[in-house]
Amino acid sequence: MAERGTDLRIGVDVGGTNTDAVVLGADDRVIVKVKRPTSRDVTGGLRAALDAVLGELGPGAHGRVGRVMLGTTHATNAVLERANLGRVAVLRLGAPATTAVPPLSGWPADLRGVVSAGEAVVPGGHYVDGREIGRIDPGAIRRFLDGMEADAVAVTAVFSPATADHERAVEELIRSEYGLPVSVSHEVGSLGLLERENATVLNAALYGVAGHVTGALTAALAERGLAATPYLAQNDGTLMTLEHAARLPVSTIGSGPANSLRGAAFLSGVPDAIVADVGGTSTDLGVLTGGFPRESSAAVEIGGVLTNFRMPDILAIALGGGTIVRGTRFGPDSVGYRITREALVFGGGTATLTDAAVAAGRRPPGVQWDLGDISEDFRNTLQRVITAADELAADAVDRMALGRAGRPLVAVGGGAFLLPQRIPGVSRVIHPEHAEVANAVGAAIALASGRVDTIMPAGESRTEAIERVKQEAAARAVAAGADPDRVRIVDLLEVPLSYLAEPAVRIHAKAAGPLTR
Repeated sequence: MAERGTDLRIGVDVGGTNTDAVVLGADDRVIVKVKRPTSRDVTGGLRAALDAVLGELGPGAHGRVGRVMLGTTHATNAVLERANLGRVAVLRLGAPATTAVPPLSGWPADLRGVVSAGEAVVPGGHYVDGREIGRIDPGAIRRFLDGMEADAVAVTAVFSPATADHERAVEELIRSEYGLPVSVSHEVGSLGLLERENATVLNAALYGVAGHVTGALTAALAERGLAATPYLAQNDGTLMTLEHAARLPVSTIGSGPANSLRGAAFLSGVPDAIVADVGGTSTDLGVLTGGFPRESSAAVEIGGVLTNFRMPDILAIALGGGTIVRGTRFGPDSVGYRITREALVFGGGTATLTDAAVAAGRRPPGVQWDLGDISEDFRNTLQRVITAADELAADAVDRMALGRAGRPLVAVGGGAFLLPQRIPGVSRVIHPEHAEVANAVGAAIALASGRVDTIMPAGESRTEAIERVKQEAAARAVAAGADPDRVRIVDLLEVPLSYLAEPAVRIHAKAAGPLTR
């Protein structure tokens, strides 16, 4: 148990509509919870949420806050809006084997124009068995970078998750001779050259955003007299230190849905379930496996760019509390954070799915919303709308179940009351206590983690190879902030590879553990 002096921790999650914050005690009990509108600059909502929970705690408790965990949309917004991104020199080590498909092929023209300071394919990289495709050519690298105006460099070598020697050597050259930050692909993505390269470039482009977020969080804590250690949430439902986040900011993309899934598992006590996080604009559905989000097995598109870093398998549908109703149709647009002014139940003039739910007798616990004096025909129309919304939700649940029926569904988020009590294909619908702030709870209870995805030769050294991968995954978890004495391997996958001259296996290991005390 944490010492009495620092037994409290704050979890904050910045959503599209609201910024939620909670305070948890040493016994993991929710002590304080608040919701505040997300500000346009995101940081304003963070500060307002912190002020609200600290106000609830009282000044005497500020010194007891030992940790603050933040899940933020800063990185996601920067990529989607093409704003605040750095200029990146894109360097691939793979000539002459990979010149047919240049770097950034398939990128949207507007995003490529904002991010790319130039691209080059130079000698380097390895074959799957560890043999060199070509030796590193320092002269070619210098000719590419000399005189280039770039904020960072992204270095991707062929099969670097298996053999990262060339990436490390080039990183050292660039840092020592050019003084630029370097994003290396073996730390960012898994196997798959183009998708890993894309993720590495996005990571480099987000260095400035990461600096802004970490600086703003550190300043916000200092301004409020908090000596707490800050952490950022990752897209797999775990945490990392600010130093780790500054190096791998792309890992924060997708942290919101992951936080909700982890929070749902914690609040419901159900480790294997479908989760529906119903917000003001949309509903995110995911699957819990052993208390962690099921990860997507396909390439994930971020802002029109295919990447292959690990992301939760999420299905988003246009169903939220603020979703606008027109006749018998609804969405995809929403009144968002304006719902308390514009929805009918709040005296506004816009029909929303919240109003349709109220017409069907659904309300959050303890709330007595009323539609007031509306015609019977309009009430029947809203009933038909909520029936159509139920069908949309049931279809989404069926798609996420992948043919496995009978699992429970955990409903969380501020709009969880929209969902019916019975949904085909699930055993029961669970509405846990504090469900409306599950995302912030997920940030507060998260572990720190590290992962490795690589290729190793098969044969007599297989056992030693797997052990090395597990140790490296554990070391990465420690670097992210985990307690070295309590790190455990939570996922280990071994896949034999066919059609190679020498037998080899692909090994994926994930380690996780509680934060350092």
